[in-house]
Amino acid sequence: MRFLSRAAMGLALLLAPAFAPSVLAQANEPGCRPEMASYRLPIQRVNLAKDEVRLTFIGHATFLIETPGGVKVATDYNDYVRPPVTPDIATMNKAHSTHYSRAPDPAIKQVLPGWDPSGKGPAAHDLTFGDMRVRNVPTNIRTYSGGTDFDGNSMFVFEVGELCIAHLGHLHHPLEPGHLRALGRVDIVLFPVDGSYTLDQEGMLEVLKSLQARVMIPMHFFGGGTLNRFLSRSQDLWPVERRDRPEIVLSKAALPAKPTIIVLPGH
Repeated sequence: MRFLSRAAMGLALLLAPAFAPSVLAQANEPGCRPEMASYRLPIQRVNLAKDEVRLTFIGHATFLIETPGGVKVATDYNDYVRPPVTPDIATMNKAHSTHYSRAPDPAIKQVLPGWDPSGKGPAAHDLTFGDMRVRNVPTNIRTYSGGTDFDGNSMFVFEVGELCIAHLGHLHHPLEPGHLRALGRVDIVLFPVDGSYTLDQEGMLEVLKSLQARVMIPMHFFGGGTLNRFLSRSQDLWPVERRDRPEIVLSKAALPAKPTIIVLPGH
């Protein structure tokens, strides 16, 4: 496995004081749908039908997710790769500085770190913002000393209408039954394929098999060579569609009949 410098890890840990513990919700049992913090927002349409979602691959691990009600989310929001608009919600992970921001745009209404900056336990987010529900499933990350930072990152789940989108973040390990129960049914999964900083490619194939999402969109591939190596490993498992544009509009009714990898241009 390759790791960044100890100095880079230190920079990541410095981020923690930037977030107040008040942004964290109380932990809930997996599988429950408890009462959630709700934010009443004016509805602003973005030319999407009520059952559609627009995904735009900004690059690395950042996607812009837009809902029919006008809610915008940026995944793994950072200081290097940002969407051209200010999102309403930004999710972040601390594994590397390309997955978080030390100075998020103050206009962002909800900044959701995938770890608990207070160090008291796993992050626990579950909120409804306009027509989107956002929640997290904690995962562990490797430390630069060879140890484990338990609950140091999160996978984030976005529910819009009948669609369930899972962003696996900077996943470092296979998923256990508890993770799968917490994720629930996944229609669209956004997953890293670099195979070194995150989970190895064979391990990621097993994750995808367990999720059985109808749409699988790769990210975090550092160039075409890494992506093509992953696609060659998966070619006997699922069909692949390559798109010319970094954005795609999806709905529950229009999902492929069989699980399909859809490649959006990016890096």
